[in-house]
Amino acid sequence: MNRVIITIALVLICISCSKPTSENDKIIKIALRDIGDKILLSNNDSISVVQPVKSVNESIYQLTFEKPLIIHPDSLVNIVKRSFDKANLSEHYITEVLECAKNEVAYSYEMKFNIEESLIPCSGRQLQSACYTIQIQFLTHQTLSANSIKYIGGILIVLLFLFIIRKFVKQQSDSENANFKKIGSFLFYADQNKLIKEAEEIALSKKECELLSIFISKPNEIIKREELTKRVWEDNGVVVGRSLDTYISKLRKKLQKDESIKLTNIHGIGYKLEVN
Repeated sequence: MNRVIITIALVLICISCSKPTSENDKIIKIALRDIGDKILLSNNDSISVVQPVKSVNESIYQLTFEKPLIIHPDSLVNIVKRSFDKANLSEHYITEVLECAKNEVAYSYEMKFNIEESLIPCSGRQLQSACYTIQIQFLTHQTLSANSIKYIGGILIVLLFLFIIRKFVKQQSDSENANFKKIGSFLFYADQNKLIKEAEEIALSKKECELLSIFISKPNEIIKREELTKRVWEDNGVVVGRSLDTYISKLRKKLQKDESIKLTNIHGIGYKLEVN
């Protein structure tokens, strides 16, 4: 069971963060074209088109434009975040604004899962009109979003909870099982005064239970009447006559459901629990 839970957890994580590269690429490029469109609209440009998105490698993508434009850092941060949220993309990435002529970084920032830890400098300033390339570098798997992490975490918590419950139930079961002794096809629970045979539960009186415990401690051995009466009755300050024979008879009837067990009377001596 433990291995099954671990396997399920690993499979869920792999499913959540291992989409085919071609699918990742398509989703990212769609999100970047959406970003390009929003940047153009923020420049009051509804005519220019966004150039084809270029993938430098599996984690770096570039977005270019037909004409020079103004970059507003605050607006850029919000546009990129909204587009990535809609596309369910990673929330840990670096955005760089590169000048086309010199390929130098005119502006950059790092967005992390925890926004408070993100590095977003030069808030409120704008970059003058020029030819720019927007470059995005993903620092974690592109499809592993915060929502995915929460989803996986929730499943793992449920699995852990089920594991804890199962372990507790098993411990309880082991504890109960440790308190019985096997006699033929019977399970004898001395502390609960009962015998169990398959699904049938057979109640025992306290005296029957005490007698059976003595017999089980010495299977297939003759136990003298004197020992039985002393341990079950006389040690408790009670002297008996025919009580022993009466309880032996009752106990014999309850054990007769298993033919491999016999409670035999050894005339003039005592009794013997025979177990085959």
